[in-house]
Amino acid sequence: MNVESLLVFLVIGGVAGWLAGLLVKGFGYGLIGNIVIGVVGAFIAGWIFPTLGISLGTGIVAAILHATIGATVLLLLIRVLKRA
Repeated sequence: MNVESLLVFLVIGGVAGWLAGLLVKGFGYGLIGNIVIGVVGAFIAGWIFPTLGISLGTGIVAAILHATIGATVLLLLIRVLKRA
């Protein structure tokens, strides 16, 4: 992985985490928190979507959408576990 790929990976994770924070809680979690949430969300969506047979396509916009959906699922799961 070269430097450009790492930067794109971090930017996509940050944007996805920020968007998921807006959708679930109403605000972001800070730069590092958004990146972590977005990256973990991308891994979750990467596991769920192929299982369901869903494909969003390729490209940066699809990657952001993919990671945002996964991050939203992650945040909703965390919210449910905190209430239990």
